[in-house]
Amino acid sequence: MTGILGGNPKEEPLHYGEIYSIWQTSMLAKGAISGYRAYQFHAGDHDLKKLLGELINQAELEVSECDALLADNGLAAAPAMPNRPEARLEDIPVGARFTDPEIAAMVAAGNGAGMVACSQVMAQCIREDIGTLFGKYHATKAALGLKILHMNKKKGWLIPPPLLAKKPEPVHA
Repeated sequence: MTGILGGNPKEEPLHYGEIYSIWQTSMLAKGAISGYRAYQFHAGDHDLKKLLGELINQAELEVSECDALLADNGLAAAPAMPNRPEARLEDIPVGARFTDPEIAAMVAAGNGAGMVACSQVMAQCIREDIGTLFGKYHATKAALGLKILHMNKKKGWLIPPPLLAKKPEPVHA
């Protein structure tokens, strides 16, 4: 049986939740690109700068794919952020500069929030192609999250929550 929601998913209509999620993803990715570029100006660590470049590339891909989906469905995309002027690390006053551990923590938190958002979009989708697209974004963010975690551990930037070093003895009553 085929109907309005059968057959080729790309021919099915988007529901309002899917539309908003695609639009919001594009908007947030555009903001992330701007933020990551600013972090690159503040970062001194080579590995952190490289990771920020990977995050920018992923956000640019998300913008491209989401904006194309919106356009294909006759919808306007979120406006792009203006390009930031270049800045040199040495020109940023020390009191105004983000440190490498601060940048790494903010990037880790943002990436984690992005994975949660992707999961929410996947759960609301009725179009398989949209759910699959956000599954791809989720998987990429998970891989980037592992890179961020390994970098934070290697650099000594990870601040763990309280750790359970010794299990409590069971109480027998």
